[in-house]
Order: sequence, then C-alpha cells, then structure tokens
Amino acid sequence: MGEEKPLKQMADAFKELTNSISQFPEGEEARIDLGPFSHACSLVSPLFRCLGIAFRFAELDYVAKVNDLTEASKSISMVPVMMDDDIKSDCVRKAGSHTRNLLRVKRGIDMVKVLFEHIISSQGNSLKDPASKAYAQVFAPYHGWAIRKAVGAGMYALPTKAQLLNKLNEDETSARIQMQNYISSAAPVVKYIEQLFISRGLGTDW
Repeated sequence: MGEEKPLKQMADAFKELTNSISQFPEGEEARIDLGPFSHACSLVSPLFRCLGIAFRFAELDYVAKVNDLTEASKSISMVPVMMDDDIKSDCVRKAGSHTRNLLRVKRGIDMVKVLFEHIISSQGNSLKDPASKAYAQVFAPYHGWAIRKAVGAGMYALPTKAQLLNKLNEDETSARIQMQNYISSAAPVVKYIEQLFISRGLGTDW
C-alpha cells in the first residue's frame, strides 16, 4: 500500500459525508450524493482485507455491494432517490436491489465503527476480543449458523493489533486518533441511513 493511510482516508471521507448531512435543516431529509457516499464506503474495504480470513466473507460481500452502489451512482444522483426508485419498482427486498445492498453496506460501516470502539477501549495486542464483540453486535444476528461458525474459527487467524497497524501504516497514537475520527464521522452516516429505512417503513432488521 506504499505510504497510503487508509484510516485517515476513511475518516476524512466520512467526515465530508457527515458535513453534508449537517447542512440540511432539522426536520428536513438530507440528500446525500450517491457518488461520494459509495466512494467513502469503498475506502473501508482495505480494512476488511487486513483482518484476514475471519472477515473474508464480509470483504467479498461488502466489496460487491459497494461496487453495485458505485455503478448505480452513474445514473442515480442521491441516496434517497435510489431507495424511492426501488420502492416504486417494488424490488426493495429482492436480492441484488440497490436498497438491499445499501443496508448490507451500512452494516459494514457500522461493524468497523464498533470494532474501532472496542479496539480503543481494549488493552493488549490481541484483536480477537474486539473483533468477536463487533461481529456479535453487528453481523451475527443476520448470519446463519455456518457463517457464524466459520467466522468464529477465523478469529484465531486474526492479525495482532501491531500487525494490523503496520498494514495500515499507522503507529498506536496516530491509529487511535484516526479510529476515533472515523467513529465520530461514521456514526451520523449510519444513523442517517437507518433513518431513511425507518422513515419509509422498511425497517432495518432484514
């Protein structure tokens, strides 16, 4: 990856999204551009890759869904417009629909946010506990037994915290700052997407 700083790129991109959400008046639905949104989401992919086999399923699934949203952004300008188009076409819950993919991508963003929260609050060099907690909190409720078992086995092959930071070209101090920045900037985006689903009566538990 050269001297690229994936954590900083992620944090900065989500900060821009959060800034664009905050520009809309209270009570008015924010209209985030699908292009910058899908680009910000694509910057999260390297993190799943760095976590290795435990999150291989998440990386493959997440990358495919983000690619779909990136493709959709060529013809659809805003995230809410994309969802409303799917509602009109009555295809929201169908496999491959943009809205269904958006919900899966939202979980990926959230999973990384929760993982960072647990990494920051944990001691030691192991990622097993933070990663297990984050997976249990965000992904596990939606996964069948076979995937949960495979992920559990993969947790033993996670890199150490030091190895992860090395892959991300960060040291302990800089990583903590960028992880905190990502947590702060991703949280409003996750909440915004959830609100889009709830306000349209779609819910998010599917």
